[in-house]
Amino acid sequence: MLHAKDFILALLLVGSTVCLEVEITPTQGEISVGESKFFLCEIVGVAKEIDWYSPSGERIEPNKPEITVTRNDESSSTLTLYKAGVDSAGTYKCLATNGDQSAEATVNVKFYQRITFKNAPSPQEFNEGDNANIVCDVISSPPPTIIWKHKGAKIQMEKDVRFKILPNNHLQIRGIKKTDEGSYTCEGRLMARGEIDLKIIRVIVNVLPTIRVWQSEVNATAGVGQSAILTCAADGYPEPMVTWARAGVLLESGDKYSFNEDGSEMTIMEVAKLDEGEYTCIAKNKAGESEQELSLRVFVKPKITFLLNQSTSEMEEQVTLTCEASGDPTPTINWSFGLRPFTEGEQASWTRPEQHKSLDGNVVVRSDARVSSLTLKYANFTDAGQYLCSARNAIGVDSQPAYLEVRYAPKIQGSVTVYTWEGNAANISCEVLAHPSDVSMLWLRDGFQLPNANVTKAKVFQSPTASYLEVTPESENDFGSYNCTASNEMGTESKEFLLIQADVPSAPSLGEVEPFSSSARVEFQEPDATGGVPILQYRAEWKTVGRGSWVQRVYDVQGGALSEVTIIGLKPETNYEVKMSAINGKGEGETSPAVVFKTEPVRYSYANGIFHFFTEDSEGEPEPPKLEGTLQTKGNSLKVNWLKQDDGGSPITHYLVRYKPKHQADWKPEIRLPSGSEYVVLSGLEWNTEYNVFVVAENQQGKSQPGTLTIRTSPEPAAIPDIDGESALSTGIMAGILILAFVLLLLAVDVTCFFTNKCGLIMCLCGKPGSGAKGHNLEQGKAAFLKDESKEPIVEVRTEDECTANHNAGGPTEPSETTPLTEPELAAHTAALALDTLSSVATISDTANTTYDPAQDSPSSESTALTCSLSGLATDPLPAPAPAPTPESNTAPPTPFISTSDITARVAPPVRPPGRQLS
Repeated sequence: MLHAKDFILALLLVGSTVCLEVEITPTQGEISVGESKFFLCEIVGVAKEIDWYSPSGERIEPNKPEITVTRNDESSSTLTLYKAGVDSAGTYKCLATNGDQSAEATVNVKFYQRITFKNAPSPQEFNEGDNANIVCDVISSPPPTIIWKHKGAKIQMEKDVRFKILPNNHLQIRGIKKTDEGSYTCEGRLMARGEIDLKIIRVIVNVLPTIRVWQSEVNATAGVGQSAILTCAADGYPEPMVTWARAGVLLESGDKYSFNEDGSEMTIMEVAKLDEGEYTCIAKNKAGESEQELSLRVFVKPKITFLLNQSTSEMEEQVTLTCEASGDPTPTINWSFGLRPFTEGEQASWTRPEQHKSLDGNVVVRSDARVSSLTLKYANFTDAGQYLCSARNAIGVDSQPAYLEVRYAPKIQGSVTVYTWEGNAANISCEVLAHPSDVSMLWLRDGFQLPNANVTKAKVFQSPTASYLEVTPESENDFGSYNCTASNEMGTESKEFLLIQADVPSAPSLGEVEPFSSSARVEFQEPDATGGVPILQYRAEWKTVGRGSWVQRVYDVQGGALSEVTIIGLKPETNYEVKMSAINGKGEGETSPAVVFKTEPVRYSYANGIFHFFTEDSEGEPEPPKLEGTLQTKGNSLKVNWLKQDDGGSPITHYLVRYKPKHQADWKPEIRLPSGSEYVVLSGLEWNTEYNVFVVAENQQGKSQPGTLTIRTSPEPAAIPDIDGESALSTGIMAGILILAFVLLLLAVDVTCFFTNKCGLIMCLCGKPGSGAKGHNLEQGKAAFLKDESKEPIVEVRTEDECTANHNAGGPTEPSETTPLTEPELAAHTAALALDTLSSVATISDTANTTYDPAQDSPSSESTALTCSLSGLATDPLPAPAPAPTPESNTAPPTPFISTSDITARVAPPVRPPGRQLS
């Protein structure tokens, strides 16, 4: 029986005699170029060495970069080819050795080229219109078949001849368009292996920029801080970049130029004449660049560059004013003096130099190049003043004045004839125009300088431009010629003035009489002869035809003219006759022939089956008042006068006044005035504003239609600057001291009067009414008067001289030919004033003043002072005054009785207004 040891030895002996076997897996090697692949060599048997040999027969060393041999274990080894190329093709051998025994196996490695895109970039860009070759280089073994597709479909070359596949398989598009842009597919196919691959190539078509210009020529004005904008819109693909250049120099952003984001808009700041010219807009992208020229035209407003003042003497030498101007377009130069142009027809222009003469031939205008001259051949004193040179073109106008000084001898102005009467001072005005203005003026009478001993009632008053001679004639010898002589360095001039005896006016001429039921409007024309002095008043007298006494009323002339008056207090359906006379400073003239008229009957109405007759106690509504407006010295005050029309047979009870600015809808608070009011003064109005004024007459039967007036207030005058603070303070202190001293003086006089004569302010405060019969009667009369409600309220009556201050609240009046320049004696004037006061009481022309403050009746914040006049107290017309006594009569006229409780007389100012004296 065999032992186990023997058995093992037997097996080893058998194994040692077995042959080596080598096997390579895979048995064949087909590799794509660039691929990596390994081969496994397995040994059957025991091999001490396993080696690999290249196709060239060289043993492959382990750990080479491209070919690697790795011994796995005692029976296997691996050959790895990394990214093999064609040069690695051939037969590789695996050799196993063990002593004397060896075995080998081989494997044939073959390479093939897969479809590979060697050069097919994306995107590929072309310019519109070019012949575009789309590159797609493909390699494989065997060579592939190339197919081109666009938008998912195979390109049909036969349908569009612009497409063509070149021999190198590139796609050519002749005259490529923007619409050809998109994705193209380059597809390679290999039928032998069924292999396919593709590459998507994006094709971009760039478009050359195009420039659009809306305004190829831009206009701008220099010298006014104006900016000019040049614009060009550029289209193209990709979006073009826009730049600007001038004269080949690229313009950059800065103080002079600025650009918007895409550069399509360039702004030229502070345009000057030097900026005029051509500018280039450049648009550039990948497809190329385009250019467009734009023009900037810079206009220049006219500017007068030379103009000088001139001086000459009257009628001695010609003088020329020269004016030069610049501007683009070249301006035309005009000359003017006030509103008078010195050309006949169209002025000369630079392109048509011309010469123009004035109508009198004394002024010649010449224009040439950029100069215009105005020549006065014989300068007159009236030619002195400001001459305006105006340069004008389509852009604007520039005007500058030149002053012409004309030296001349004195020129005496003023009215040659002056009218007055004995005892009435007259002013003869010798007004002088002269240059130089240093003038000496003398008054002569019969060769003797005034004043002198022969003419005692003559006084001379001088001003820088006039000399006034005041003459108070005492006899016929004082009338006649007076000579004024004026001299300066240029010469002397004399002028004779005539002082003529004035006369009373002739009779006015009565015209149409428009009667109403209780009043009538009388139209008349002023007298043919005024007597040499202005008409101051008109007297109207009327009475019933054939019976009764004449009733009269005196009407003042306001505003220089009066052409109609209204007489009132008439009875319906009654024949009246009316006559008129005119009054000037010399006296009252002749009376006109009487005119007969008949008043209208009373009116009635029919309502609800009842006739309503309007009698003296119950008539109809009055007629609308007739309004006249006068601006006061302070231009935002307005005096509104009204003439009473037909009262409808019932006395006027009130006048209602409303007013408002024309542009506003709301009226000011209504003003209610007494029936005797003849005017109202509206103060505190807005400056330079048109106002509507309505005045309504109201009686017991109702209201009239409104009398209307529209008038504009004056523009607001320039503000007067405040005085210095210290000056104002010192003036206030002085005024306070004077007032305090005056009050103390009055107090001392009042105390003296109280202790000596039992009179004065203290007596009024501390005295008691007497208890005698006289005091009792006074109390009874006072109570009876207070009980009688029919009594009219006592109205203060002022003379016309007092009203003048309210009507004409301006400064001192200018002297006139009938206004004395010196104050007359106070005593004589006071006596004359007393007679005037009595005369004014005997007529119904007396006036009173009332002040109304709407702020008391209305919450309106606007404070408006209102002044109105009241007619005489008596509603019935007064009879004519008794005739003055004749020199033959010894009977003295009755002394009129005037109650001090009814009338308060005041002393008028000692100087009468101009033209208001009555002998």
